[in-house]
Amino acid sequence: MSNERIIYLPLGGAGEIGMNCYVYGYGEPGKERLIVVDLGVAFPDMDSSPGVDIIFADIAWLEQNRDRIEAVFITHAHEDHIGAVGHCFERLGVRIHARAFTANLARQKLAEYGYSEDTVQTCSKWPETVEAGPFKVGFLPISHSIPESSALVIDTPGGRLIHSGDFKLDPTPIVGEAFDPELFAEVSAGGVKALICDSTNVFSPNPGRSEVEVGPNIEELVAGAPNMVVATTFASNVARVKTLAEAGSKAGRSICLLGRAMRRMIEAAIETGVLTDFPPVIGPEDAVQIPRENVMLIVTGSQGERRAASAQLSRGKYNGIELKEGDMFLFSSKTIPGNEKDVIRIMNNLSEKGVDVVDDSAGKYHVSGHANGPDLERLHEIVSPQLVIPMHGEHRHLREHVKLAKAKGRAGVLAVNGMMMDLSGNEPTVAEWIDAGRTYLDGSVQIGALDGIVRDRIRMALNGHVIVTVILDEDDEPLGEPWCELKGLPETGRSNASLVEVLEEDLSQFLGRAGEKTLTDDDKIEEGMRRIVRNTAQNEIGKKPEVTIVVSRLS
Repeated sequence: MSNERIIYLPLGGAGEIGMNCYVYGYGEPGKERLIVVDLGVAFPDMDSSPGVDIIFADIAWLEQNRDRIEAVFITHAHEDHIGAVGHCFERLGVRIHARAFTANLARQKLAEYGYSEDTVQTCSKWPETVEAGPFKVGFLPISHSIPESSALVIDTPGGRLIHSGDFKLDPTPIVGEAFDPELFAEVSAGGVKALICDSTNVFSPNPGRSEVEVGPNIEELVAGAPNMVVATTFASNVARVKTLAEAGSKAGRSICLLGRAMRRMIEAAIETGVLTDFPPVIGPEDAVQIPRENVMLIVTGSQGERRAASAQLSRGKYNGIELKEGDMFLFSSKTIPGNEKDVIRIMNNLSEKGVDVVDDSAGKYHVSGHANGPDLERLHEIVSPQLVIPMHGEHRHLREHVKLAKAKGRAGVLAVNGMMMDLSGNEPTVAEWIDAGRTYLDGSVQIGALDGIVRDRIRMALNGHVIVTVILDEDDEPLGEPWCELKGLPETGRSNASLVEVLEEDLSQFLGRAGEKTLTDDDKIEEGMRRIVRNTAQNEIGKKPEVTIVVSRLS
């Protein structure tokens, strides 16, 4: 009897929304051949990861098993699925497979690191498949908020798996392929061992709406605006960008795209043939020459990104364009949880300029790209898998999705990041636990989340920082008094004296009392002075700051 098995291992995306990275394997335990599905990123926040540029899954386990990896497959071109390909490629070194639009953007990311275009293989949609070791993988078209999104049909000697990717059941998506229930039923007819499925909108109780539904509302809004119109949405939502541009064009306005990501997405969509008949656009240098009532800007920054066009317009000029009282700004997007403060800050900045802000609180100008609860149930019914494995969601989403499956009599398993599941046989089991942390891109350097660098940064932000310098002569005697530099601390404390002077006085007294054993031992000097600084600061300002002691000795 063969002891070969199918394994499923999420390294990112199962326990959070974003940072997607999933591993499938087939073979003898510990010797399985592997494929990787998606290499995405998450974005930092000032509370938990200050100064960090992006976050992606810790791929140390994959790197250790690099010789077992057959290929990487990317389901679609959203940053939380494709954003880490350039950062991870050197460590994995295997070919990346994607459909044309996604491949175009993947090549751009890899080119930034000097990698050849040949590292990305453009694939056609199902029924074409890619052979990768014991796997045959096909890209099954499915609707989402970005062109050429695909579920993956993953065939193994132990059975067929379907990895849904991000999806919605949209029969009229405007750009990209419509959901085809007959195709999914045909693919599933021979039996599906497991459906690994998007969980983002599992709590939404009503069936999802089609992209085509927002067009008339947007057209009416733009047609009635008296002055300049600005609209922001996800740059990757090519269908929405087209809807916005067509609404502006029908209202007699010239269209100007602002933001590098917006232009790059539209260019990639046109180059790969997924976008046709896009209205003509003008540059910002022309937009400033046209009467305001004849211009519509479509801009990046719907999630409050500080450097994006929306934020810069809210603060002042951007590319020579300045918003004025009576202009209208439309947020044709949903605010991702965690981004609310940044988005509201932009809205308030715009309001202070007299700009009329329109959001989607009434559901008129945006529809989600993810399947709601009833849509998930419908896909379960069409595919009829032996097992439903929720992915792409926080823990509460995954748990609710399991409940949804079980309520209809289907088996479901809650697998979080690092949980390697053995899918062989009729009952899935936990085969192993893998360390599934996260990696921070901090400037140009990749650091581990547990390396302490970001933790120290947070502690300095919360507590302030004191640098103490002391010089000792050849006889181990202090040469002058120690001096302090403060960062992020008030200048005076409870005694109404200079905090620097109080600290320096207490440190001088410490050195004056110190014996030979202390003065000849740098560690003891540092320990004593750190204690003095923290205690004195606690008495003066009610905080114990981070402390750096610099001991210099004259030889």
